[in-house]
Amino acid sequence: MPGSAIKTTHLPTDRTRWRLRADEGRQTWHYLSEQEHKANPQTDIEKYWLGLPLDAPQLPKAKTALESARNGFEFFKRLQNEEGFWSGEYGGPMFLLPGLVITYYITKAKMPEGWGQEIIQYLFNRAHKDDGGWGLHIEGHSTVFGTALNYVALRLLGVDAEHPVCVKARGTLHKLGGATGSPSWGKFWMATLGVYDWEGMNPVPPELWLLPHFLPIHPARYWCHTRNVYIPMSYLYGRQATAPLDDLTRQLREELYTQSYDSIPWHQQRNNICKADEYYPHTRLLNFLNGGLVGIEKITSRTLIRTQALRAAYAQVKYEDENTHYLDIGPVNKMMNMLSVFYEEGPDSDAFKMHAKNNIDFMWMSSEGMMMNGTNGSQLWDTALLIQGVIESGLAQEKQNHDSMNKGLMFLDDCQIKKNPPFMKEGWRDPTLGAWPFSNKFQGYTVSDCTSEGLKAVLLLQKLSYTKERVSTERMKQAVDIVLAMQNKNGGFASYESVRGPQWLELINPAEVFGNIMIEYCYPECSTACVLGLTYFREQRPDYRREEIDSTIERAVGFILKDQRADGSWYGSWAICFTYATMFACESLSSVGQSYENSEPVRKACEFLLSKQRADGGWGESYKSCEQHRYVEHDETQVVQTSWALMALMAAKCPNQEAIRRGVKMIMDRQQPDGQWKQEAIEGIFNHSCSISYGNYKHIFTIWALGRYSKVYGDIVV
Repeated sequence: MPGSAIKTTHLPTDRTRWRLRADEGRQTWHYLSEQEHKANPQTDIEKYWLGLPLDAPQLPKAKTALESARNGFEFFKRLQNEEGFWSGEYGGPMFLLPGLVITYYITKAKMPEGWGQEIIQYLFNRAHKDDGGWGLHIEGHSTVFGTALNYVALRLLGVDAEHPVCVKARGTLHKLGGATGSPSWGKFWMATLGVYDWEGMNPVPPELWLLPHFLPIHPARYWCHTRNVYIPMSYLYGRQATAPLDDLTRQLREELYTQSYDSIPWHQQRNNICKADEYYPHTRLLNFLNGGLVGIEKITSRTLIRTQALRAAYAQVKYEDENTHYLDIGPVNKMMNMLSVFYEEGPDSDAFKMHAKNNIDFMWMSSEGMMMNGTNGSQLWDTALLIQGVIESGLAQEKQNHDSMNKGLMFLDDCQIKKNPPFMKEGWRDPTLGAWPFSNKFQGYTVSDCTSEGLKAVLLLQKLSYTKERVSTERMKQAVDIVLAMQNKNGGFASYESVRGPQWLELINPAEVFGNIMIEYCYPECSTACVLGLTYFREQRPDYRREEIDSTIERAVGFILKDQRADGSWYGSWAICFTYATMFACESLSSVGQSYENSEPVRKACEFLLSKQRADGGWGESYKSCEQHRYVEHDETQVVQTSWALMALMAAKCPNQEAIRRGVKMIMDRQQPDGQWKQEAIEGIFNHSCSISYGNYKHIFTIWALGRYSKVYGDIVV
């Protein structure tokens, strides 16, 4: 709270008192009282994620791929909760926690018990051992963005400036030139706290929300993640919302910079971005426009137009909150919206209390402490994929797995979105009736590939002899309607919405640290999921919108073929990277009868993957592939990427059985005695530059690849 740090302690909490609850698709960590702790012993799920010893039995060593897949699922079943989904970490970005801590500090909201201590521990554990800084994500090099904001977070949580972690981090920050070199999102958060001057930030005018909708630069045409960040950012910028100075923020003003705060020429810092941070530099057009906006800002900020603009921006904040049950599309705009509500409606308002109540959905405990997930989880995505792998392997037919599959179907039934958002048109939202989301129904955003993967999983589950029909044909038709409506002119599918804006809008991308954030783009991964979802549906319901489905699949496959690179690969935008996207592309091409034997694109894809296989039989690709748009080897082989490569080769009917066998053996060799696989390098990516964790992938795709191998080659000794 202003005047003093958020009350906390530097010591971690008692890890045995943390419990993970599942509640209608929500995954939330709670720190129990001593009495509650004694009455509620921890489960294997909680122990696993907290890094505590499990009671999992040692399983017979697998000799075949199917035995290995069975052992893997025997372990992974232990992590399925009673609601039927698999909880999991979705962390990695290092710019999320500071927004949470800053917002709590400014608004004086009380953090739940245990959060402060565990956030401190997480930041301590994630500080780079060599220089003490933090990067854009957990595996990235130290940046001003990561180091300045996480330093601020530690200080607000009560860590002394002379603590060794702070001393080391501050030294790195100063070597990088100080906090003036932070990208715009960092400048924004520091300005709201009062430790950076608004004059040092390029304008984020709320007047954009007053523009006529037909204009190509209207924010409704932006990618939904981008527009939902810049809505509250523009509101807070427009009213220059700054917390009152106190002793701690005065100290931070002196600690964050390489010169005295009062001597900094703030107007010269607008385009000052440290080279260690800059992934997507400003274009000349953006700098020109920003220069003009600076002059306009001096006029507009004192007119009735600004009042109307703030009203329009805040209306969009409210639409987003109401449409998502105060969860919002992600944690960045979640905290900005909460701060906007604080200034507009006050801390005693119902809206502010709802925000504070739902922050827990984004918080995740691990052995390192408490992090903030990139969404409120990946429950639907992980569960739908896992179910498909278990069914393809044949494990779903085994009696001991019937209960797990029934629970998975129960979750998929509950998770499907059964209505449109209340403020659909006003909030520029697409329909959601019949869609499946990335996480749960409350967050409520349609995602093309999640809808398709959810549909596939339901279709497969409801074909099993022991399941009941929980998702009706009518509801599956609603999902198909959603997918068909999302196809773009080029035949491809984007993520949350169809492409709305022109690509030249990237010329005014203001974020500096991310690429391709201004509009939606079509992806081979999303397009493949949609092809397969529609294909599975067509097989079981051949009479529904048949001509449209046939045409949609044909056009989507055409997009995927055109998107192939000269070396035979596809660039992946949602995981690392060429290995991931090439798996998806091979899956879609296989579904229309293209294989190594009859398709040159498929042969090239196989040759690309085989050229990257390592001496140990596996594959390993670095997140730097995503940054550099070329294949970059990881220092170590990865079981997740090996699984992706194997699935692609088998889908393509690659004749090199020995290469596939060697990859399978590598996965089996990495399996632990209790059936699990250990966490290796980070798996996911977004916007080319920021890695994000998919903690369940090491089980989902290993089980799936091993099961597919058994199905293709038989249950032979590997």
